[in-house]
Amino acid sequence: MLLPARIEPAARIVLALMGVITALPAVAIVNAGILDWNYGVSDPPPTTLALLQHRGMLQLLLGAALTWAAFHPPVRLGAALAAVAGKSTFLTLMLPNPAIRAGLAPSGIVFDLTCIVVLGLLAAYLVMRRREA
Repeated sequence: MLLPARIEPAARIVLALMGVITALPAVAIVNAGILDWNYGVSDPPPTTLALLQHRGMLQLLLGAALTWAAFHPPVRLGAALAAVAGKSTFLTLMLPNPAIRAGLAPSGIVFDLTCIVVLGLLAAYLVMRRREA
């Protein structure tokens, strides 16, 4: 569903940027060094490395969905809800523990919180519009 004409171009840009930034942890699949910058994890044990690289792949898929949503409005609600669920779960698991929280990049926390708010508002708007139709 398209947004009002005055908002649609900005929404496309925001969704595409969120998608690209969300997908960045996928770099860990080919360069494990990014894990230190992203999560404060350097030289992880093999199982931890594999799990974090797998997380990178899942982030790539979520980022691709958000980018797709920028240019294909019918998938916006699903992509927004998936991102809100994924990012909320991540923060809920990580932020309560001070030891874990200390290793997280503050910019990543702010980005995820911003995505949760913006995509939550988008999802609410899309649900309201569907009910009106």
